[in-house]
Amino acid sequence: MPARSKPMDSANVETLRDGISVVVPVYNSEESLTPLVERLVAVLPSVASEWEILLINDGSPDRSWDVILDLAARHPGVHGVRMMRNFGQHNALLAGTRAARYTVTFTMDDDLQHQPEDIPRLLAKLGEGWDVVYGTPTALPHGLWRNFFSRFTKGALGFAMRIDTLVDISAFRAFRTELRRAFHAYSSPEVIIDVLLSWGTSRFTSVKCEHLPRTIGRSNYTPLKLFNSAMFILTGYSTAPLRLASSVGFLFTLFGVGLLAWVLGRYFVTGGSVPGFPFLASAIAIFSGAQLFALGIIGEYLARIFNRSVERPVYVVRETTGTITPPD
Repeated sequence: MPARSKPMDSANVETLRDGISVVVPVYNSEESLTPLVERLVAVLPSVASEWEILLINDGSPDRSWDVILDLAARHPGVHGVRMMRNFGQHNALLAGTRAARYTVTFTMDDDLQHQPEDIPRLLAKLGEGWDVVYGTPTALPHGLWRNFFSRFTKGALGFAMRIDTLVDISAFRAFRTELRRAFHAYSSPEVIIDVLLSWGTSRFTSVKCEHLPRTIGRSNYTPLKLFNSAMFILTGYSTAPLRLASSVGFLFTLFGVGLLAWVLGRYFVTGGSVPGFPFLASAIAIFSGAQLFALGIIGEYLARIFNRSVERPVYVVRETTGTITPPD
């Protein structure tokens, strides 16, 4: 029987040993987990004397947890963490990062698009002195609109992170586990693991890796979800939208002053007023649109403040496998 979750001593959070921890957030992946773990088990012993695979089941409604239990029983280095419900991919990554026991942490998706055989390449790049290495795709394996919104989201993320050396961002990452000290006390339910990593270092880089098209299951990231993620990143970790709203307000103030000067000038010079309704309706529509735009941005920030003020948990662990210590 899996061990029930128990509180983790904060001192144990920073107890690290040389080795590799691989964190995989799991959602509806009962078919892909076994081949993924088998490939990881074949690769990891060749690059590390000690290793572990942490499978974080993020409230999957399918048989993913049963598969995790079976894999943990067959492979001593495989451990499972089961969430109470679905908290989100990055929340699951944060839980896995906090539970990792070894010096280097890898994260990868559960759909076999990321190749375990590329782990040595990321590890070699990390050995050059970088703190975070991304395995970025040589080509995005999605449709036109999905790729467009994916790049838009990554652009927003790179802007929020303020990392000049970052080439591209991917869910296939390698980073030094000690970076979690920078966000040890983080408790907001809205998590973007890449931004949290940027709080601890500015040494980011990437290497090109082949990301295969998904052959099992369907992606949970639609273009609309990717767009919403980009908006969340910009309003949750950056003040740029507020500055944009201020700039738009300032520009339209100048426009209004210029418009007033033109109306008065026309009246005093020609003795006639500006023709009526079409002009007035256009001016009102422009200024109303600018006001609603600014109010919408302010509303996004108020929503972020509200979500953090209710103090919802970042995640809640239901149970873990074996002797693994559950994250706080």
